[in-house]
Amino acid sequence: MSTRAAVLYVCVDQVRPASKVPEERAVEEGRAFAEGRGLRLVDTVTDPYGEPDPQRREGWRRVCEMAARGEITDVITRWPAALAPESHPEFRLREAETLAEHGVTISYSWEPLAALQAAP
Repeated sequence: MSTRAAVLYVCVDQVRPASKVPEERAVEEGRAFAEGRGLRLVDTVTDPYGEPDPQRREGWRRVCEMAARGEITDVITRWPAALAPESHPEFRLREAETLAEHGVTISYSWEPLAALQAAP
């Protein structure tokens, strides 16, 4: 069993709550990403998309608490905008730095980004 434990973080668009397809796709990709890299998925955390500051989202705060307690080594999310929108890259950087202080890395499961991360 892998000693690396990951949490899957998914932001859900609340504008079209009737469609579960984007959420299901993000979960499927995240699980496949974890399995393909030998990560043990310990939780899936979902937040509504829209709040730009991740620290104002209940689910993201839970992810950070897990990191601070040493329960996870990795966070998997579909793409950077799940952490913070393109208009607020400073939030994304802040969260990545905070997680790194706890030895936790952020990985993106969307195939084009995942391929870039895997490239030497």
